[in-house]
Amino acid sequence: MGKQRVPRNRIDLMLLLPVLMLLALGLMMIYSATFVLGDDSFHYLKLQGLSAVVGLIVLALTTRIDYRLWRKLALPIMSIAVVLLFLVLVFGDQVGPSRSYFFTNRVQPSEFAKLAFIIYIAAWLASRGEEIRDVTYGLIPFSILLGVVTGLIVLQPDLGAAVLVVTTAVSMFFIAGAEISQLLVALMAGIPALWGIMETWDYAEKRILTFLHPEVDVEGIGYQVHAMLTALRMGGLFGRGLGAGTQKFIQPWVHHTDTIFAVIGEELGFLGCLTVIGLFVFFAYRSWLNAFRAPDTFGTVLALGITSWLLMQALVHMGGNTATLPFTGLTLPFISYGGSSLVTCMAGVGILLNISRASVEKEHKSLATLAFGWRNRRSRLSSTRHRRRME
Repeated sequence: MGKQRVPRNRIDLMLLLPVLMLLALGLMMIYSATFVLGDDSFHYLKLQGLSAVVGLIVLALTTRIDYRLWRKLALPIMSIAVVLLFLVLVFGDQVGPSRSYFFTNRVQPSEFAKLAFIIYIAAWLASRGEEIRDVTYGLIPFSILLGVVTGLIVLQPDLGAAVLVVTTAVSMFFIAGAEISQLLVALMAGIPALWGIMETWDYAEKRILTFLHPEVDVEGIGYQVHAMLTALRMGGLFGRGLGAGTQKFIQPWVHHTDTIFAVIGEELGFLGCLTVIGLFVFFAYRSWLNAFRAPDTFGTVLALGITSWLLMQALVHMGGNTATLPFTGLTLPFISYGGSSLVTCMAGVGILLNISRASVEKEHKSLATLAFGWRNRRSRLSSTRHRRRME
């Protein structure tokens, strides 16, 4: 049974549907979590609604832009991201010990840098071919690129974003064909860097200690974790009802950004949390399916990179809210309050949708062209592309 090319005017509605459902849920939960804050109960909802409109426009535009164009623009996009990360350190808004935002905490360059770095790394990895397994052409330049970007983010400091950039880039490096031994070397080199960060920034060490011992000092450094777990416990199976949560009245607690998954757990219960997880899992499935059908290596690596970024960010957020991972302060994609995060996530989804429009239908048995853990991932990927051209 031969393959058929998907019509160019079609998009993967099954990929778009979970995103729109998460977006609608996010607007609903942001209002529920913030109507008790300030004089205007709709203040945060209106701001997020505006960001949602902008995000949908950006999604529509990136869906129509041929994803191959991003490969040509990868270097300028990455250059802009690096400049913005540098400028925010000098001119950014000072919020506590960090400088992460412009324009009164409305624009966060690190969010743009996540997508820019994924595009650049995808283009760089696709151009390297088999050379990716050579330490000189693979691991060393990759580590330098990664070190520059994450270093600028760590200096803000925004450790959650830095960890996300590292894990996403490493997953793309592995997908593109890097040897396991190279990743182990990078891991060993990263341990001293992590130790140095913990020694430099006291709050990073406190978050690790809170994760390991959440029962210690629940009135101090363990307060936020204790509040999140209390909210989840009070929600039970079905939740207390939309808007009926009580933990959001306790200050200080960032209900609508860093801990919105706990708000969902309290008001919509365990079933509400499972629904959110299920939507992300289905989104990941559709994204991976389209990635394996992409016409070229760049499309495959780019799609898997964007998917890994969104999925890992959701995983880290939910893990931090349930105390199964250290709390990092990362937003929950499509749901948490934050214009920069939402617009950038929607741009990433638009790129995925464009890749799906260019994807190639294949027989079921040929879907797994990238099998994780195989030493010859790159050669199998290249041979698959060659068969497509021959057919």
